[in-house]
Amino acid sequence: MLNFSPFKIAAILLICLLAVIFSLPTFLGDKAESIGILPDKKVNLGLDLRGGSYLLLEVDFNEYLKEQLDNLKNDIRDSFRGKQVNGERIGYTGGINVVGDKVQFNLTNPAITSDVVQIIREISPEISIDTNERTIMVSYDDKAIDKMQKNVLAQSIEIVRRRVDETGTREPDIQRQGENRILLQVPGLDNPEHLKSLLGKTAKLTFHLLNDAFPYPDTTRKPTPPGTVRLYSQDGTAYAIKQQVIISGDMLVNASPGVNQYGQAVVNIRFNNIGAKKFADITKKNVGKPFAIVLDGKVITAPVIRTAILGGTAEISGSFTTQSASDMALLLRAGALPAPLDIVEERTVGPSLGADSIAAGKSAVLVSIILVIIFMLASYGLFGLFSNIALLINIIMIIAVISVFGATLTLPGIAGIVLTMGMAVDANVLIFERIREEVRLGKSPFAAVDNGFSQAFKTILDSNITTLIAALLLYIFGSGPIKGFAVTLSVGISSSMFSAILLTRLMVVSWLKRKRPSTIPL
Repeated sequence: MLNFSPFKIAAILLICLLAVIFSLPTFLGDKAESIGILPDKKVNLGLDLRGGSYLLLEVDFNEYLKEQLDNLKNDIRDSFRGKQVNGERIGYTGGINVVGDKVQFNLTNPAITSDVVQIIREISPEISIDTNERTIMVSYDDKAIDKMQKNVLAQSIEIVRRRVDETGTREPDIQRQGENRILLQVPGLDNPEHLKSLLGKTAKLTFHLLNDAFPYPDTTRKPTPPGTVRLYSQDGTAYAIKQQVIISGDMLVNASPGVNQYGQAVVNIRFNNIGAKKFADITKKNVGKPFAIVLDGKVITAPVIRTAILGGTAEISGSFTTQSASDMALLLRAGALPAPLDIVEERTVGPSLGADSIAAGKSAVLVSIILVIIFMLASYGLFGLFSNIALLINIIMIIAVISVFGATLTLPGIAGIVLTMGMAVDANVLIFERIREEVRLGKSPFAAVDNGFSQAFKTILDSNITTLIAALLLYIFGSGPIKGFAVTLSVGISSSMFSAILLTRLMVVSWLKRKRPSTIPL
């Protein structure tokens, strides 16, 4: 335990040096920017310290289910098209309609009910079909709905994360709450209105051809036939578009704001290989015809296809401002929300609360450091000084690790650091007390130090491993502040193992070999 190879000494000193370098930006604050060689990562403060916005969002699954039922209705209609049963076409009265949570229609000939049911079953294995004489009712089964709900929530959380991250906000805390809610905490965001506007948009982008039977724009008010719907632009212009989606937003690989040759703000989009080929085929076959670009049920623009677009890129123009074009590009890059999000609860945490918490946390850390340093010096003298140096390095290492990995420091996290300081010197107390026992037994200084470190090592390792297990469980099963406490506690325990077992031992051994004392000053 008393032998340190030059490589091991260099490794210990290098770790300490890196810890100092990576923690300096946090300690220096804005002054660190003037020092070009320092890393730019700092400790991110949580909502309780920095202030910010708290949003509780609810996923509107009913709206999503309604959309899926509309798609199912269209699939059923398409599956009937061109098919015959017993030599006759499949006829139904009153159309195919969504009624509640079912797709429902009435056959003109009830004798073909079983054959029609078989055709519908080929659409999806996740649907249930009920019949009542000539009435057929199609719905999704409970297992399919439960799967949909879980997928919608998981997808919504991921898209919310992308949208918040792309706004430049650092370290948002996004958690699932129950079966259909998302908790979003964004530290440092004082005005959540812009973020709310981004989250409130589904950003579902689709491309549609227009129905040639209606004028362009549509100035009539006659009913639209099945498969055609009348949508409006922002200025109230009506368009009769075909419901069939020729290209959807999930085929996009990039979207960026730009300016066209007329100085107007636009959004440039690029399709993946499948989308590019499909877009090229559609524009080639429909030259001279208009098509509509629809976002969240609103027609953004409806240009006429002048020529085939073969490059897989397109330009969306409209009444965009620079900001709205940038926002739309962000929404399209992040992807469409599968269902609308409703804001159930909103809170803004003022920075004064965070400042008070930071001041209290600093005071707690400072007082605890001073008391621990005094106690160790009074109890163990020179060895206590070694322990205090290791303690300071330990704190620096905690700050460095939190900075490098981008963890968020919360008020419970500060409590974890304070707790870690006591545990850090606890390992040294075990070692020093063991060395005292060895000295009382008449051992030489070298033998006493060697036995003290080697015999106390097992106890230190066991106690720290059990604490790490507890911290891991807190992180797995906890949420928010509990996780912050678990993270700083885990980092502190790991760094204290390094500082107590390696760094303190290096200082003690170096002193022993240089001074070669006849007694141990304990």
